[in-house]
Amino acid sequence: MIEFSHFSYTYPGRETPALHDVSLQIAEGSFVLVTGTSGAGKSTLLRALSGLVPHFSGGRVSGQIRVDGHDPLHEGPRVLSRVVGTVFQNPEAQAVLERVEAEIAFGLENAAVPLAEMRERVDEVLALLDLRPLRDRRLSTLSGGERQRVAIATALALRPRVLVLDEPTSQLDPEAAADLLEALARLNRELDLTIVLTEHRLERVLPYADRVVALAGGELAAEGPVPEILDRIPQLPPVATLARSLGWETLPQTLAQARRFLTLDGHSTVPGPNGSAGRRPNGSGGGNGHSPAPLLHVHDVHFAYGETQVIRGVSFEVHPGEVVALMGANGSGKTTLLKTIVGLLPAGRGEVWLNGRLTAGRDVAEIAQEVAYLPQTPDDLLFADSVREELAITLRNHGLSPDAAQIDPLLARLGLSTSAGRYPRDLSVGQRQRVALGAVMVTHPSLLLLDEPTRGLDYAAKQELVALWRQWRAEGMGLLLVTHDVELVALVADRVLFLEEGRVAQAGPAVAVFDALPRFAPQVARLFPGRGWLTVEDALAGLNVPG
Repeated sequence: MIEFSHFSYTYPGRETPALHDVSLQIAEGSFVLVTGTSGAGKSTLLRALSGLVPHFSGGRVSGQIRVDGHDPLHEGPRVLSRVVGTVFQNPEAQAVLERVEAEIAFGLENAAVPLAEMRERVDEVLALLDLRPLRDRRLSTLSGGERQRVAIATALALRPRVLVLDEPTSQLDPEAAADLLEALARLNRELDLTIVLTEHRLERVLPYADRVVALAGGELAAEGPVPEILDRIPQLPPVATLARSLGWETLPQTLAQARRFLTLDGHSTVPGPNGSAGRRPNGSGGGNGHSPAPLLHVHDVHFAYGETQVIRGVSFEVHPGEVVALMGANGSGKTTLLKTIVGLLPAGRGEVWLNGRLTAGRDVAEIAQEVAYLPQTPDDLLFADSVREELAITLRNHGLSPDAAQIDPLLARLGLSTSAGRYPRDLSVGQRQRVALGAVMVTHPSLLLLDEPTRGLDYAAKQELVALWRQWRAEGMGLLLVTHDVELVALVADRVLFLEEGRVAQAGPAVAVFDALPRFAPQVARLFPGRGWLTVEDALAGLNVPG
């Protein structure tokens, strides 16, 4: 179905190729996971399949590509769009119309699909992706995860032979991600649909993939069936990392395999006494409750979009040196709550206090002096000509001198030193996310509000951020984190607030909330239920394995 033959590609204005001498074959009906660190060339590889590289982006190209007998390099995206359905990392940039149903039908109209068949296909994908309740909604009122599902439905409606997805679960909660991947696996089995996707949260995709393509520095590092290649991937999901630490010859692809292997290895998966061998999941006491004055106090906050009530009486606090994770299904009100806290949306009822002062009546610019906010779409914060200038502008806006002593160490910690002079919007999504993080973090504010900060980040980049947050947290910074990344929550959170339909349904220490909501729990907690272990380090300590 797909063949790359000595394919190389270099973006305009760059000397180093994004992809170099890539040769691989993908059979019809394969379910392929493309993996690699941020900037390894994954998105470029996917864009080449649909002809967007080089027809949309320009640049230098050599070698050949064939997709179902077509030549993307010569025929371009107009022809390939009938064969390859593409879903980008940023679904907001892919939308054309305003209503959900009209957006899904738009591609079918351009393909001159008869009206009766068009209606049938739209109904089909609405049901497949659980979008029927949203069919008449405006896209601007949807959550990031809901917009992601709409973009996937739009691609599937054209019934392509190949479906290409770039980080398709990055904005989905664990249940929605599992539902989506189950739907893709069913299409893969029943329709022989060839699926090629990238995803940094390997724990989500590995149970469904049959092959892995690993890229490193724009080159093909490894390729083959998942069981054969898993031990050659440097960055592994938690259960595989645990298996490697335990010395297993075969690494588990799924939780079910890990449970069987643990039994054979003599380690019980039966629930045991709660506790994590005297360790906290984040390796620190957290500082919550130690300060009499919270950085943030939210009291009985309500918010509605028109007649639709989104936030319903939410109350909580964030103290200095505390990390609070805000979790919940897509559309539960998490992002809306953050926007209410920083004044981008006015609370219909209730109060928000920052450092002992009410935010009511204060403009956003004044509130931003006390709290840093990173939105779900980092491109909203990028408008300078270079990465370094993005951070310098923030410092100047706060009346600070943009000297190298403040900027360079942060760029290094974010893995952006070599990109300091580059135009931010030319970077990968994961790199742009880190630039935006740098722009809001460079002033070292007392409180950080982050909305899906690990979207598009590989495991190594995520660990770098965790290390940085822990350092700032030790200095008294508070962090309110909205995320669907349960493994991140396991690493950093002192407390978890779980929203359902705009209300706090669960609140407490991370271990307790995950015990109450196992479907949202990290892999280690699901592998060892009831033991209070959230991370690989917890499990190794609890199993008395040197780590």
